[in-house]
Amino acid sequence: PNIAPLQSKSNHTCLLRYTEQEKDPKFWNTWAQRTLKNALTLQNLNKNKAKNLIFFLGDGMGVPTVTAARILKGQLNGQSGEETLLEMDKFPFVSLAKTYNTNAQVPDSAGTATAFLCGVKANEGTVGVSAAAVRSQCNTTEGNEVTSILRWAKDAGKAVGIVTTTRVNHATPSAAYAHSVDREWYSDSEMPAEALQAGCKDIARQLFENIPNIDVVLGGGRKYMFPKNKSDVEYPNVLKHSGTRKDGRNLVQEWTDRMKDKKGHYVWNKKQLLSLNPNNVDYLLGLFEPGDLTYDLERNTDNDPSLTEMVEVAIKILRKNPSGFYLLVEGGRIDHGHHEGKAKQALHEAVEMDRAIGRAGLLTSIHDTLTIVTADHSHVFNFGGYTVRGNTIFGLAPRVSDIDQKPFTSILYGNGPGYKIVNGARENVSTIDYQENNYQAQAAVPLSMETHGGEDVAVFAKGPLAHLLHGVHEQNYIPHVMAYAACIGQNREHCLAHSGTAGLRPVFSSIAAILTATRLLC
Repeated sequence: PNIAPLQSKSNHTCLLRYTEQEKDPKFWNTWAQRTLKNALTLQNLNKNKAKNLIFFLGDGMGVPTVTAARILKGQLNGQSGEETLLEMDKFPFVSLAKTYNTNAQVPDSAGTATAFLCGVKANEGTVGVSAAAVRSQCNTTEGNEVTSILRWAKDAGKAVGIVTTTRVNHATPSAAYAHSVDREWYSDSEMPAEALQAGCKDIARQLFENIPNIDVVLGGGRKYMFPKNKSDVEYPNVLKHSGTRKDGRNLVQEWTDRMKDKKGHYVWNKKQLLSLNPNNVDYLLGLFEPGDLTYDLERNTDNDPSLTEMVEVAIKILRKNPSGFYLLVEGGRIDHGHHEGKAKQALHEAVEMDRAIGRAGLLTSIHDTLTIVTADHSHVFNFGGYTVRGNTIFGLAPRVSDIDQKPFTSILYGNGPGYKIVNGARENVSTIDYQENNYQAQAAVPLSMETHGGEDVAVFAKGPLAHLLHGVHEQNYIPHVMAYAACIGQNREHCLAHSGTAGLRPVFSSIAAILTATRLLC
């Protein structure tokens, strides 16, 4: 729903209620003391072993996006917005991650995904390979593959899942299972002939072949799984939605045949998904669109599941495993909204991801589940202009520009498709509907697609050993913490002595020696 402007009676009353109690210092002092009391309890650190790991990735969800989404969430609930708490805001530990790729100051989603899933920084445009691999050069793949925490968890006997609002073979999810020198090799029809001849595999194929039996995969990307020109089940005879595969393989049918005796189910719409009894499902493949899922604001609520609904089904299936699970959840279209300059779409995507975070919290326990929420990178999105308290997040700044005497929206982009010149001057936003779902906010530099931002992103953490995410870290540190907490992957010595806890030990002398030598060499 659209938020009423500040002048509306209901919003004005809401604002007055806040400002009256906030005039009393006691209000702020009491709130701060309550917060302090809660902070003191966090000194008793949770050193349990993490049975379950949940990683929420808001693609493009920089700090300005988090703040704006918080305000939007509050305003959708009829509040002023600024004082609202997102679910991620309630996490006790927050740190910053440095997002640069090995060859890029401002990163892309592929190199960053390799960092936060495989624990190794990498070049932009590549997934699941080290920085020794060169983008689009097939012959640099072999020998440079790096494995992900999803694989480490699977190897340790845990159930594993991927849930995304993008294609399941898009940059973020693909780093969990694929090794590709080009993030855009979605199916074999997107690959150059020489790469196919040299033996490189498309990403859709790797989803089914690299890590056998990923327990849950939910998202979009149906067309990449079917033979070229095979009509789509939901959009028959719409050519752009038809199958893309040149090799003639039907990857969904292959998966279904393989899983028919293993309680495996394939679904392509919401009704099928929600009619499943998770107790009777061990493996689930859900592909709900030929490409990415639709924006949440435009979602067909009869046919397409929300991110929250997908996450709930995934957790109910995965948590049946007595050894626990690893779940990757991507709110992937926050990024797309920003690239298109459509802040309203982006922020509603962020609010929906926050709902999913809340739902995951209700289905798991902080005692044995480490949950992390972060972004891969930011965007050149911001909001400002000295707006008053309770101003709709999509509204105007209170004063016109003192240069061109025209109003401007609080939300603006540093670059992007929202750059508009009308009759040789900046467009007057009061003549258009700037609160419309697909309004493109004004941008300083004209670009067909707005760009990523290069600043650090927030990392929110709760659960066992969440306190290890503190301060400012390289982005590739994140999966090392998650693996350490769950006693999976390369660093497990601390797990042997204390079966119930992932108690900390001093850094091993060999690692300390290497670090010292590295410092001396640098």
